[in-house]
Amino acid sequence: MTSRNNRRRNAPAIEWPTVFLAFFCYGTWLAAGLFLWPSYPLLALVVLALMAALQSSLAHEVLHGHPTRNAQLNEAFVFLPIGLVWPFRRFKTIHLRHHADERLTDPLDDPESYYKALWRHDELPPAMKFLLKINNTMIGRLILGPWLSCIGFFIDDARQVLAGDKVIRKAWLLHAIGLAVVLPVVQFGFGIPLWLYILVPVWLGQSLISIRTFAEHQWSEHPEGRTVIVERSPLSFLFLNNNLHFVHHKSPTVAWYRLPKLFAERRDEWLRMNNGYAYPNYFALLRAYAFKAKEPIVHPVLRRTPEPGRAFKPRVRARSLNGLGSAPVPAEPPKE
Repeated sequence: MTSRNNRRRNAPAIEWPTVFLAFFCYGTWLAAGLFLWPSYPLLALVVLALMAALQSSLAHEVLHGHPTRNAQLNEAFVFLPIGLVWPFRRFKTIHLRHHADERLTDPLDDPESYYKALWRHDELPPAMKFLLKINNTMIGRLILGPWLSCIGFFIDDARQVLAGDKVIRKAWLLHAIGLAVVLPVVQFGFGIPLWLYILVPVWLGQSLISIRTFAEHQWSEHPEGRTVIVERSPLSFLFLNNNLHFVHHKSPTVAWYRLPKLFAERRDEWLRMNNGYAYPNYFALLRAYAFKAKEPIVHPVLRRTPEPGRAFKPRVRARSLNGLGSAPVPAEPPKE
């Protein structure tokens, strides 16, 4: 923890590569809609999808406290949701909870786990079990994954808002303000029908991110063996080097552009630390798991039966989980 704090103190007050990246992302998005779409619509849709995916990666960078030391200013860099779906503050809350490494892959305690608790899976209708089975293949994740995750997320958040959760309601209100800017720009500024924008740039953008998330985590008895390293990929820039995901989990406050050097300096050590859970590239994953499930739907060890009692709640430094802070959740369980 000390070395992590030292890295944070030694970080520049403004990380200019990330600032320039934000301007590049939104500027390219605008240029594609305003100038490419009238003459080269297919190319425009592809570029818009790439920028939607890049903005998602940028939001991930921002929630970890970049590119400045001011959380409100950081949030402003990703305030316009060109990917439409995820409210930034909800993404921040969920993802920072996910960084409690001791609970990675837990169907209940890890909000980004794709595993299901056995008894909850047993209660699902046959059609949903079939969809989840397809979703556990890489091709299925690219096609179905965005829809399944979004629908489930919307339903769960709607229930919590109706139950009176003011923090979630505020996150969605802020998201709605951003959408009130983005949607008219798409419809009237670009002249792209909203249904087409949703079916191509939004869907394709999320599918691109699904390439990265498909194998980010697996169950292992040892927490450090649960997070993947994909050594090389032409998609590294789009993912802001999160293909080196284990390095990010061990050093969550390190800026995206520093991760490759950090990995290269200690490559063999990193691979030993995560028990060799690594792939040379994403094509190797595709070849192995295009139409084959990499992991079971039901968690192989945890949550086999309902467990009474208090659930694990990771400790939080600063005010991260209400959307106002920037510190990550420490990867350690609470001390009683």
